[in-house]
Amino acid sequence: MIINQHRKFTPINIVLVSIVGLLLCMGVFLHLPDNITPILFEPAIDNLIGIKLGHNLRPGENVFVTLLLTLLQAFFLNRIVSHFNFMGKPNFLTALMYMTLVSLFAPFLVLSPPLICNFIAIWMLGKLFNIYKQQDVKGLMFDLGMIVAAGSLIYFPFMLMMILLWISLVIFRPFNWREWTTPLLGFTTVYFLLGVIYYWLDRIQEFYAIFEPLAYPFPKELSMNMYDYIVIVPIIVALLCFLIVLKDQFFKSVVHLRKAFQLLFFMVLLTLGSFYLNEHITINHFLLCAPPIAIYLAYYFTHSKSKWLYESLYIVVILTILYVQFF
Repeated sequence: MIINQHRKFTPINIVLVSIVGLLLCMGVFLHLPDNITPILFEPAIDNLIGIKLGHNLRPGENVFVTLLLTLLQAFFLNRIVSHFNFMGKPNFLTALMYMTLVSLFAPFLVLSPPLICNFIAIWMLGKLFNIYKQQDVKGLMFDLGMIVAAGSLIYFPFMLMMILLWISLVIFRPFNWREWTTPLLGFTTVYFLLGVIYYWLDRIQEFYAIFEPLAYPFPKELSMNMYDYIVIVPIIVALLCFLIVLKDQFFKSVVHLRKAFQLLFFMVLLTLGSFYLNEHITINHFLLCAPPIAIYLAYYFTHSKSKWLYESLYIVVILTILYVQFF
């Protein structure tokens, strides 16, 4: 079955993950909207460079490019998880779970700033997992501050990941005030240089406008179809199963894994909390939850011993996604 096959670390699973990804976006391919206009950057970059990347893509090309990007992200995340041996043994379940999560809703399957930011989020996770064993991380934290700033230029709510950097220091490191200040220095360096560029171009008011989302009123509505909630139900069930498995495995695990899972939990919380930086809540925002939740689900499907349960549960997830897309 699908889960048992992806528990193996074999090259054939690269093809199988790609097939699953293609299958899960087939409904969008067959029911393409007439017009898809991707917005790949926030005004901070878009207004400065004046290049409308992706605007000439036809709807089918848009979905296909999105599929290729999400596959790259899935294998990138899988490589990081395998490198740190979070699953106990290398497999392709993280890639499979990631492709499943980024196919949950139709808006996930088109180009958007959160989709691009997931490359940065996955890259950040690889660096954050690595600070546990390093003697000096000031340089790394400075780089991570710059990375968060770069991500916020693509998608402004990504700015809240700055808090994740400090949380990672609490989880992985003893307190050192220099390590706490270097991420902020890296973050402000990017915005300082950007402000200088806008000033040279005599467009400083446009630079100030970048921070307008900080003054947005708190959004109260999320535009979702009633049927969209159907696909969430089996994912919630799978996460509950993950908690049961984690309860049995947590204290048997190495310390690094425990701390990493705590970090992932805060990443989910910060992503959910950062929606207020959008003037209107969009379902695409929650794409940023895909990397940490994919790792959680992969851990469950790796360690669950009830074959009929985990195979059936994943089949239900697939069927609900396809049902919502086609019907």
